Amino acid sequence: MRVLICHNFYQQGGGEDQVFAAEAALLRRFEHDVETYSVHNDEIESAGKLKLAATTVWNRDQAGEIYRRVREHRAEVVHFHNTFPLLSPAVYSAARKAGAAVVQTLHNYRLICPGATLFREGKPCEKCVGRLPVAGAMHGCYRGSRAVSAVTTVMLGIHRAIGTYANQVDAYIALTEFARGKFLEAGFDSEQIHVKPNFLDPDPGTGAGDGGFALFVGRLSEEKGIRPMLEAWKRVGDALPLKICGDGPLGDEVRAAAANETSIEWLGRRPLEEVIDLMGRASVLVFPSLWYEGFPRTIVESLARGTPVVASNLGSMKELIQPGRTGALFNAGDVADMAKTVVELCEDRVRLGEMRRTSREEFLGRYDAARNHRMMLEIYRQAMERHAGLEESEVVTAT
Repeated sequence: MRVLICHNFYQQGGGEDQVFAAEAALLRRFEHDVETYSVHNDEIESAGKLKLAATTVWNRDQAGEIYRRVREHRAEVVHFHNTFPLLSPAVYSAARKAGAAVVQTLHNYRLICPGATLFREGKPCEKCVGRLPVAGAMHGCYRGSRAVSAVTTVMLGIHRAIGTYANQVDAYIALTEFARGKFLEAGFDSEQIHVKPNFLDPDPGTGAGDGGFALFVGRLSEEKGIRPMLEAWKRVGDALPLKICGDGPLGDEVRAAAANETSIEWLGRRPLEEVIDLMGRASVLVFPSLWYEGFPRTIVESLARGTPVVASNLGSMKELIQPGRTGALFNAGDVADMAKTVVELCEDRVRLGEMRRTSREEFLGRYDAARNHRMMLEIYRQAMERHAGLEESEVVTAT
């Protein structure tokens, strides 16, 4: 199969960026003819505000570039990971006009929420689901700016009105059933939205789980539940020391907590190889996120190492973690419940050891590369069938 995979990079080393690279490598490993194309948000600095606003809605230059690349590569499918803000939705119609079916992975909730997270003021927010996201603009949900959020709202409103999302994308990939449900609530066509989780390749293998510590890996920001986690560890204490890998806006608060609490150690941003090693040694991975999440790669990495996950009972975490089998769930943001859940799980060594085995089984059964490849090809096949059917319908209508 001939595939063009496209992405708008916006966060160095972010989860979407990793998936973009991993899926291209996976398709090549199975001997598909794959080309990639990407732009980076660093280019925003050289664009004026008015030009950036206009190209966010419709980037004629990028549409032309995608059209040219599809024709040159003779791509049967163009798979987009992120088009915001530099590629713009204009690339969908360009790819289809050039003869390719269009697939879009829904890594977050951007198409129904200006902020992309369905999160505001410390908790989930669904005010924009199923309606024009004016509330997102009013509250400045994208980067805390009303002006920038308004541009995003205009983009979403225009492309909903002209049918871009309904007619120019042949298949959407939701990463969980939970996410699929939110897009269906927002009015997306159920036949267009398929569920395919992320995967991990290569398999890092089972870890020993002999480190005697809990591990957090991720961005140190409000929506990740950093503050409740730090409060919870005042109660957990030395019963299970906490190591924190990552950096972000709340870095100073984490540094202060580590200085005041002997049970907390902040490691900062670490190389992936070191993080994977720590996951294998940890007793549990702590995932206290306050937003619904898309599909946390960290959880899959932890399961691959055989390390159970203690997570918020919310959104995709509730779907990905099976209490008693691959980890435990606590009420999101509930400091006491988080501390209690962590301590009770880790005090039961026999139960924890059994969970290491079943966590590894869960990874092998659901998140291995070969299974993911089969799922991806089936989605591509359905996208191509839909594209061919719409083209045939357009020809009949024209005649």
